[in-house]
Amino acid sequence: QVQLVESGGGLVQAGDSLRLSCATSGRTFSSAAMGWFRQGPGKEREFVAGVSWSGGNKDYADSAKGRFTLSRDSAKYTLTLQMNSLKPEDTAVYYCAARLTYLHINYVYTADHEYGYWGQGTRVTVSS
Repeated sequence: QVQLVESGGGLVQAGDSLRLSCATSGRTFSSAAMGWFRQGPGKEREFVAGVSWSGGNKDYADSAKGRFTLSRDSAKYTLTLQMNSLKPEDTAVYYCAARLTYLHINYVYTADHEYGYWGQGTRVTVSS
């Protein structure tokens, strides 16, 4: 069974930083493509950042480029999203997702329907 546990959300002011973490098992971490998505108030869930099955490729949504950094801690089986220069429009529930199968080991999946496993989400609120 795949378990994804997010943490690190909170209430911050515009310009602040937050670090979100997604903890999973070693088996999942070493054999999954993973990503972060978010769903803002009244909005559809959208891709934020992702890493390929191989871990070699990463991709970011345009809204995240230059501000967010995705990293994998192989020792802790944790996927981390460092978010800097936060804006009120970053307010959302952030979800970690995993996909155990792949077509290409270096492909980064950016659509939510491509992922089969989801965490419970962690809420990020950015005040202006």
